[in-house]
Formats: sequence, structure tokens, C-alpha cells
Amino acid sequence: KPPRYPRRANYLASPPHPVPVSYDLERYLAVRSAYGASLGAPDDLAFLTDTTGESQVWTLDSPEAWPEQRTVGEDPVSFVDASPERPEWVFGRDDGGNERLQFFRLDADGTVLPLTARPDAKHRWGGWGPEGDRFAFASNRRDESVFDIYVQGRDDRGEADERVHEGDGWLSVAGWSPDGERLALVESHSSFDQDVYVLDLGTGERRHLTPDSDGVRYGSIEWGPAGEGLYCVTDREADTLYLARLDAATGEQATVERGGDWELDGVAVDDDHGLVVYSRNVDGYTELTLADLAGPTTLDPLPMPALPGGIAGGVSFDPERERFACSAAARTRNTNVYVVDVEDLRSRSEATPGPGGPAVAAGVVDAPTVDLGATRWTRASTAGIPPATFVEPTLVRYESFDGLEVPALFSRPASTPTGGSPVVVDVHGGPESQRRPGFAGLTQYFLARGYAVFEPNVRGSTGYGREYTHLDDVEKRPDAVRDLAAAHDWLAAREDVDADRIVLKGGSYGGFMVLAGMTEFPDLWAAGVDVVGIANFVTFLENTGSWRRDLREAEYGSLEDDRDLLESISPINHVDAISA
Repeated sequence: KPPRYPRRANYLASPPHPVPVSYDLERYLAVRSAYGASLGAPDDLAFLTDTTGESQVWTLDSPEAWPEQRTVGEDPVSFVDASPERPEWVFGRDDGGNERLQFFRLDADGTVLPLTARPDAKHRWGGWGPEGDRFAFASNRRDESVFDIYVQGRDDRGEADERVHEGDGWLSVAGWSPDGERLALVESHSSFDQDVYVLDLGTGERRHLTPDSDGVRYGSIEWGPAGEGLYCVTDREADTLYLARLDAATGEQATVERGGDWELDGVAVDDDHGLVVYSRNVDGYTELTLADLAGPTTLDPLPMPALPGGIAGGVSFDPERERFACSAAARTRNTNVYVVDVEDLRSRSEATPGPGGPAVAAGVVDAPTVDLGATRWTRASTAGIPPATFVEPTLVRYESFDGLEVPALFSRPASTPTGGSPVVVDVHGGPESQRRPGFAGLTQYFLARGYAVFEPNVRGSTGYGREYTHLDDVEKRPDAVRDLAAAHDWLAAREDVDADRIVLKGGSYGGFMVLAGMTEFPDLWAAGVDVVGIANFVTFLENTGSWRRDLREAEYGSLEDDRDLLESISPINHVDAISA
């Protein structure tokens, strides 16, 4: 019998709040989010928000003040990063969604200067140098299928940039050492296979820190104090991710913290004072822990302020390392930026000694200022819809065809009609991803209109360990589709569900799952909604960017070795079976 994956107490199973007023679809789609924050000098908070319809850069100089819009345009901004020394930022945007990201410098007076201007190449940001006079990035300028490493001065316009390392795969920059003399690099072979290197900018030497770690995940790489070690999350010799330290000279690995049955999926380190913030993914819900480094592998926990009880991340320290910003959201709270005063937390902890540790990942914070040093800085609009009308999901598990327990988020409308509610089964993309309890305006619209929403994390999803994620690889792909059929059966057996009105919906890989569910189990579904889904794996792999193909083949199968399989599971070859 397949293993049973860890359960979590369901403290979110309170009855749905009644919806007294009906709002139209446009209102729900107009609910905004604020995220991607970066604290800069002296006191500005830069962040992204889609208030104008597309994400642009905005800034604030105090909590919940009126923000200033810094960028405009039809194309959304993908990130913003504040200089550690000057009131200026670098931001990135592509042209019409072509994924060829370009960098721009935004000055305090509003001047925008193009930094890369190589429209045919992709660029991946690697961060400011410690003095703010240069930055690093990866780009496929030389060869579309591989990424080289570049360093460029803040005043250069893409002409004086220096290629400091010639790559042979999917390389990215994880960050600068505190002395500015080295870069941490990550090479990805697949979603579950990375290698870590240190590049000496003076000598050009690239030191391989993980040569004996084939098929091991390494992520969220961060330099530690004095540049002597790198902190990361990894699953080396384990099923789930945990917090570890790599010696920057020898690559020797030591465990810092494990997450029990759950994954530690992100870490941020202040390389000056040794402050650590890491996240634990508990059935999709984020639990943040804040701690001081008492030694290279020893943590001294601090109290963690309360944040909305859903998901959180995107930690950014200010240049003085006295505060950090992060984004947080819940299913009943749209995404906003919070700033945590670390010095306040530390002084309170010293005044009242006792164990620190993670905050409970439940409860919702609505007041601007929260005890223990967390302050909400942004107030993204809910388009006039009262947050009290939004519905929390319930965590459930259902048994699939082979006995595997599949986790899911199940949300029910405020009232159930006679005969049961219709259900939208909403499948996430990826496939190496996870449906987590963040805010989604469309989901809340469905619930307000009387639909139930069921969001399964079918086999192949992340967040439940390596074994679970590999259960759908290559020839096992149809097993994930059978998980959808099992979800239908679980729902159809409920008295509060209308078994004749269960619909599949999904985008990208989730769109493939919709198409596969409609062709493999056509009698189960009343309808299907496919958003930019993969209909043909062969043409998808043939036409995807050469820089991405190897990573996708590691998950789906290769054109050279698995073409017949890819043809057999491609829904476009079975459209005659669709009956909805």
C-alpha cells in the first residue's frame, strides 16, 4: 500500500461566512495585490502592485501612506531591487510577455535608464554588489540554450558589461559574497537536481561545492556572515527539504534545521548580523521562523510576529539590517507587504527571556500595527468587497485508485442548494508546483455564486517530499489523471455536491490535466475549462525555448527516447473521446 503522507490538524473548518450582497465578476477580478517588496536607502519601501491593471513599481516612506507610482506601461514589471547605497532601484520587464527580461535603473527623480538593451536575450537578475556600484546577472546572449554570468556597473548601458564566466547549462546567480569578491552560482539540471558553485571574480575559478550530489535539490542559496558559508534548503539524503550550511571553501555540508514531516522551502540570511528567516510548508500553509545565528549551524530563535494565516515569503532586509519586509496573504486576505522590526523583537526577547519559534499559521491580522514589531505597509484594494465575505477552505484528503492519499483544499459556498452545489475542480500548473491557500478573486467569485471549489494537489505536486513529486514522472503521467477521477468520485459521494455538475478547470500544465481528464474519463465531467494547456507534448517540446527544453524533458520524457509515450498521452490525439 502506498505511504500515507503527513496530516495536519484542520483549524480552518469553521462554517463559511454568509454573503449578504452579490458583486459582479469585474469587482472580484479587480481585487489587487502588493508584493515583491525591497527595502532601500534611506527609508523607502519599493514594491509591485497591479493597481493600474499591470504590476508596476510603487514606493512608500511610511506605513499605509499614499504610495507613489514609479513606473508606467502596458507590460508588467517582474521584480524591483533597491540599491544598498543609493535611493535607486533596478527593475525588470519583458516585451509583450516574450520572457526575454530586460533590466532598467530607476532613479529617485523618476529617470529610467535601460541597462541591458539586448531584446533577443533573456536576463536573470543576480543582485546588487555590496557597494551598490555594480550588479550581476545570467544571460543567454552568446548561445540561446545556455546561460553565462555577467557583471555590470550601475552606470553602464550594456556596452561595458563583463562576461565573468562562460556557462554550459542553466546557470543563475544566487548572490554576492559580503566582500564582493565571489558569486554563488546554481546550475539546474531539472526541478529536482541542482549544483552549487562559488565563482572567484578575481581569478575566474569556479569551485564546485556539490560534486557528489547527483539528483539532489539545492535552493534558496544565501551567503552567511563573513562569507565563510552558504545557507540553503536541500533534500540531500532525505525525502523533504531541510535547512543546511555548505562550507564556501570545501563544500562540506552540515544540517542546521529539519522540518519534521514537512519541507523547509525557503531561507533568507542577513550576512552582516547573522539573522535568519526560514519558512516551513505545512500542507501548503507557511510557518515563518525568525532566529539569530548563534554559531555556524546553531539557531537562537526570536519571537515571530503574527501574519495572515495563509502563505508568506519574499523576505528583503533593509541596508541597515534592522528590519525586513515580506509579502503575506490568506484565502480571505489579499496580498500585502508587512515590515518586521527586528531590533524591536530582539529587545523584547532580551527583556522577556523564553523560547522563540514559528508563529502559528492561523489567524488573520487586519490592524495596521501588530504586536511584536510587524507593521502592514500596503493596503491593496479589495475593490470594495468586504473581506468578511471571503471563504476559507477546508483541508481534506481523498483516496485515489491505488490507495494513495491526495491532499486538497475544499471550499464550499455559504449555502447549498437543494440537490447539492456544482463544483469547479481547479488543477494547478507546474506540474512541480502546489496549490496553496493564497488569495484568488476568481475563486471567491465562484463561491459567492454558489459553486464549491475543489483544489487537489495530485501526485507530482511539490510540498510533500521527493517521493510524492516523482509519482507522475514520464510513464507514470496518467496516474495523476486518475487522481482527478478519484476526486470526482469523492465529491460525487457527498450529499452537498451535485454529482452531475462537476467541472474541470486549469491552466498551463493544469490545462493539460483538464484535457486529459476530458479525454480519459469523458463521462465524469459536465464541462472543462482549459487555459493555455499542453495539448501535444511532442510539439510543446519541439517548440519551447531551447534554454528550457532539457529541464522539461527531465519531467515529461524526451523526444529522443519517449516520443511514442508522449504521443500516446497527448490529449489532442484523443479528442474524439470528449463527450461534454
